Amino acid sequence: MTPNSPSASAPSRRSFLASTAVAAAAVAGGMPLLAACGGSTESGEGATSGKSAKKLLPTFAARSIVAPDIASKNGSCVGFTGKVDLDKLATSVPKKLGTGAQVKIMAPFWGPPPKSDCEYYTALNKASGVQVNWQNQDGNTYGEKIGAVLASSSLPDVMIVPGWELSGKIPSALVAKMADLGPYLAGDKVKKYPNLAAVPQDAWRRGIFGGKLRGIPYPYSYLPNIAPFYRKDLFGKKGWEPPKSAQEFLDLAKEMTSKKAGVYGCDDMKWSSFNIFGSLGGSEKALGWKLDGDKLVKRLETDEYLEALEWTRKLYAAGVVHPEAKAQTGDGALRFTSGKVMMYNADITAWYGKSAEMQGSKAFPDFEMAAMDIFGADGGDPTLYAGTPANVWAFLRKNASKEIVENALAAANYAAAPVGTKEHMLAYYGEEGTHFTITDGVPKKTEKGNAQALNTWQMLSGPAPFFAYPDLPDVTRAMVEWQQRMGAFVTKTPFYGMTIVEPSRYANLEDKFEQLEDDYVRGNKKLSDVQQAISSWKSGGGDKLRDWYKKLLDENGSAS
Repeated sequence: MTPNSPSASAPSRRSFLASTAVAAAAVAGGMPLLAACGGSTESGEGATSGKSAKKLLPTFAARSIVAPDIASKNGSCVGFTGKVDLDKLATSVPKKLGTGAQVKIMAPFWGPPPKSDCEYYTALNKASGVQVNWQNQDGNTYGEKIGAVLASSSLPDVMIVPGWELSGKIPSALVAKMADLGPYLAGDKVKKYPNLAAVPQDAWRRGIFGGKLRGIPYPYSYLPNIAPFYRKDLFGKKGWEPPKSAQEFLDLAKEMTSKKAGVYGCDDMKWSSFNIFGSLGGSEKALGWKLDGDKLVKRLETDEYLEALEWTRKLYAAGVVHPEAKAQTGDGALRFTSGKVMMYNADITAWYGKSAEMQGSKAFPDFEMAAMDIFGADGGDPTLYAGTPANVWAFLRKNASKEIVENALAAANYAAAPVGTKEHMLAYYGEEGTHFTITDGVPKKTEKGNAQALNTWQMLSGPAPFFAYPDLPDVTRAMVEWQQRMGAFVTKTPFYGMTIVEPSRYANLEDKFEQLEDDYVRGNKKLSDVQQAISSWKSGGGDKLRDWYKKLLDENGSAS
């Protein structure tokens, strides 16, 4: 499971669902799914960083139980390319930390949820010593459920909250109603839970809400996760080379396009354009600011933002973008795998998902995709910005008994087990024979595994970001190495790794921009429309929000 983002800045619901498309493919083809590579006040507004944050964080203690085949570099995920040998799996939880207490956990679930007494839940409850009672809710309407539950007087013991649901009154309600975990995890206290102690501190920092450590994070790689993919097999046959500048991309896309054959150079490339032109990402609002001298500048105000949109507009105007992309219909990934477009952008997990899906393809028996290195618009090095190191949390309700808190932490510690351990295998795949089988060192989920071993336990927490696809080791290696190369160009902005809750009066300032961007690049809006929207953003609260962020920065210091 990889809850990552469609933008260069922050994982969101869109990309979490995109990554579950890999899970859907696994349902159909049985392919393995192993990936994870995202001063305040009691009102919830503000953030905590610097020395204040350090006092709240658990002491980091890496685990060397299983060495990855490819080490992390420049912030990349680690990689595991070897086959799975169940007899050689390590143990990361030698003694059950749970005492058998019942813990009620509310979590999002996409698809029909399994029964509370299913084999998967039963096996994990037994192994962890925690009797988890999962209260699964429809992931598509989860934000509404969170709001309703937080507004009530009856809360579950634990709530899983994705970052894309942090809107309206939800952040302040979490601060008001969720427990401070500092007494259990801060400093060396975390050593009772060794797998949680191995979670990177940047991810833990994202769990600080309202000046207290309240959220148990699921860690992500902070590197840009949107990759510009190309059909390497078809490039080779045609003698094409991956472009290395914005102009080369446009020229190549023109050469590739044959409207008569129904083949186009690319799909919508807006998200990649932001990386190519060095624009700040926009999914997570706090990451959309940078310092220009002493002044904070919002992404919307930068030349890079407008230049990225203008280049994307040129692609549409040149007729090199598939008509379905212009109409915002159909499936861009399907257009790519079927050879209707030669280049498209998607979350990096698509590299594995589509490669596995196309194995044995009759139409394209030599199918091969790859991610081109992100280039600067002028052909030089790119300017990339760090995303978030975590964007899903497990919160415990205030006034939960010590026994419930410790059992919830025991469950999270089990869920954070490293790749290559018995605990990780059980959490991600379930039980051999019931939920998966092994063929030539590659786990393949059964129908029951695809129905039960999803979402829940894998959202409680996780190990340091990783890619592990034993059936496609070359793809695994390529994914990690792409991240390693791109990581060399990543800059951390002033609010990197900080969970910032903006005042609710500014909550909807940017709501219309994504639709406006899509309309502009397709030629349905004018540049003046975008410029007017930016002006309205400034006068409608943007300038005051800038002052609010600047005060926050002056009081807390930069996180970069």
